[in-house]
Amino acid sequence: MNHLVFEVGLAIALIAGAGLLSAKLRFSVIPFYILVGMAVGPHALQWWHFDFRFIESQPLIEFMGRIGVLFLLFYLGLEFSVGRLIKSGRSIAIGGTIYILINFSLGVLFAWSLSFPLEEILVIAGITTISSSAIVAKVLVDLKRTANAETEMILGIIMFEDVFLAVYISILSGLVLSGSSTLGGVLMSALIALGFMLVLLIAGRKAVPFLNKALNIRSNELFALVIFAILFLIAGFSETIHVAEAIGALLVGLVLAETEHAKRIEHLILPFRDFFGAIFFFSFGLTIDPFALGGAVWLSLGAVLITLFGNFVAGMFAGKTAGLSPKASSNIGLTIVARGEFSIIMANMAKAGGLLTIIQPFAALYVLILAILGPLLTKESKHIYKALDKIFKFKTPSKEKKQVLPKEGGS
Repeated sequence: MNHLVFEVGLAIALIAGAGLLSAKLRFSVIPFYILVGMAVGPHALQWWHFDFRFIESQPLIEFMGRIGVLFLLFYLGLEFSVGRLIKSGRSIAIGGTIYILINFSLGVLFAWSLSFPLEEILVIAGITTISSSAIVAKVLVDLKRTANAETEMILGIIMFEDVFLAVYISILSGLVLSGSSTLGGVLMSALIALGFMLVLLIAGRKAVPFLNKALNIRSNELFALVIFAILFLIAGFSETIHVAEAIGALLVGLVLAETEHAKRIEHLILPFRDFFGAIFFFSFGLTIDPFALGGAVWLSLGAVLITLFGNFVAGMFAGKTAGLSPKASSNIGLTIVARGEFSIIMANMAKAGGLLTIIQPFAALYVLILAILGPLLTKESKHIYKALDKIFKFKTPSKEKKQVLPKEGGS
C-alpha cells in the first residue's frame, strides 16, 4: 500500500517540531532540521503506519530539498542587485582567490600530513574548500544581514567558488573516475561557467526595461507562474552546462532585483523559501547515517579545526582587500564556514571512483559539525570578534574610529 502522502506529512511534522524546539531554545533552526533528519532515515525503525525510514518518500523529499536551495539563493539574490555586485567585481575576484588558495592549500596539507594517496588528498581538499551556499543564504536572511557591508563579498565568494568548483570537478572526475583529464576540457568548463554568469548578469541588466513591462501582470496566479518559470528554466539550464543550479537561481534573483517588481516577487517567494528551505536541511540530515561516523571522528575534528582557522584568516584578508573593517572581515570568515551539499558531491565522487571508504563517513561528520557550528558562529560573531580583538588588537580604520569616539564620549 502506498503511504507517500502520509510519509511526507510525517516528515513535515518532524520538521515543524524541530523548528518549535529551536524557537523555544532560541538557537539557529538549521542544526535542528539536520539533526532530526539524522535521527530518522534508512536506519530508523518502522512502527505500524509510522515508517520513519522514509523509503517511499525519500526521492520526493530530496527533490523538494533541491527546490528549497533554489528558493533560498533566489531570495538572497533579490536582496541585492546586479549593479551592487558589479561595483565590487575586482575586490570579489581578489577576495575569492584568497579564500580558495588558503582553504584549498590547508586541505591539501592536512590530507598529505596524514599520508593519504594523491587522489584522496585532492578529494579531501575539495571537501574542505567549498562552502554551503544554502546554509549561508539561510543564515544571512534569518539574521537580517543582507544589508551588511560584508555581504557583497560573501555573495561574491560563493559565486567565485562555483567557478572553481566547475573547474575542479572537471579535473577530479577525470582523475578519479577515468584516470585522465584533458587541459582543453578543463579550460572549456571554466570558460563556459564564467561566461554564462557574465552573460546572464549583463544581458539581464540590459533587459530590465523589458522585464518591467513583461512582469506588469495584474493576476497574482499568472505572475507567480511566470516568475517560477523563469527561475526553474534558468536554474535548470545552468545545471546542464555544469554551473550549480543554486548559482543559476542566485543570478536570476540578482537580475530581477533590478526591476520595479522586486518587492512583489519577494513577497511571493517568502513562504516557499521558508517551507522548501526547511525540507532541504531535513533531507540533508536523512543522508547521514550516525552509526557509520565513528571511525572518522578524529579525522573530521582535525579538518574542522583547520577549516575554522583557514576561513577566519581568509575572511580577514579578503575583507581587508575590499576596504572592510576588521569586524566586517571577521564576519566573512565566520558566515561562510558551513560546508554542505558540494562536499557531499565530492564524497560521492570518491565512492564512485573506489577510493578509501573512510572518505564517506569523514565527509558526513565534517559537514554535520560545520553545518551546526556555522550558523552558531555567525550568530555569535559579534562576541567572537570582541574576544579575538582583546588578544590580537585588530587595527580599526581611522574613519571608523572617528565615528565611534563621539558616541562613547556622549554616553
